[in-house]
Amino acid sequence: MSTVPIATGGVQAPFAPTLPTTGWPLWRRQLFAIFRMESRKSTFTPRALLLYLLAAAPIVLVGGVSLINLYRGQEISAGKLVEVFSIMFQVFYLRGVIFFGCVWVFTNLFRGEVLDQSLHYYFLSPVRRGVLVAGKYLAGLVATASLFGVGVVITFFLLHLPVGWSGTTAQLFDGPGLGHLAAYLSITLLACMGYGAVFLLFGLLFRNPIVPVAAVLLWEGINFLLPPLLKKISITHYLDSLMPVPLSGGPFAIISSPPPVWISTLGLLAMTAALLGLATLKLKRTQVSYGEE
Repeated sequence: MSTVPIATGGVQAPFAPTLPTTGWPLWRRQLFAIFRMESRKSTFTPRALLLYLLAAAPIVLVGGVSLINLYRGQEISAGKLVEVFSIMFQVFYLRGVIFFGCVWVFTNLFRGEVLDQSLHYYFLSPVRRGVLVAGKYLAGLVATASLFGVGVVITFFLLHLPVGWSGTTAQLFDGPGLGHLAAYLSITLLACMGYGAVFLLFGLLFRNPIVPVAAVLLWEGINFLLPPLLKKISITHYLDSLMPVPLSGGPFAIISSPPPVWISTLGLLAMTAALLGLATLKLKRTQVSYGEE
């Protein structure tokens, strides 16, 4: 491994530590540096405001409904709360909050640099394109998965507000609540991984990703109507198979056997790796030209 000595005042320090200049140690340092910079952009800039609004929407909605039920003294059974949370998570979180949150964060990882005319700074630095893709992707993944994961936990407890603390703890530790909550958090992470890789690639492929994003939204929305072979070309198909409380697709749904948990998990991981590989190949062929935007 090649190293470069650290010099002080123009004179080489005889026992100064050396920094790696090639190989995995260098890539790791660059990856962490990119991750730190991009994490700040994804969470502490005005562009992140929409992400916080999306994460807060289900919290405000469920919190308001729970307070109304608590004020009215309306009793809700534990079984009903399980069903309600499952519907809300699949319809509101997956199809809405997580989907559009990933669209906003991951399409802007590179598109935002182009719009800000700052992408050339990365291209002028001695960093591999694969390291750049990985660093940006990890920053977006941590931002979305952590924020939406916290939102899922808060929403879960707010939904159980009418049954009180004793009812909530009974549902968590004596019922299926804790296992269900862990499953929903895992699905949130996998959803951010899958959708994040798709939309990061879209941000590199398309100048205006609105049309392809709308196509993905439509495809995911009609997944229950598709034949079994086409269902497999969908993130929703694999996420739905991981649901602790699956929902019925309705009378028009085409029934198909859900894949086992391990196949769904490995399938999403393999798809994510393939999409990131394509994004890296695309970035290697990308030339900065702000005048065309």
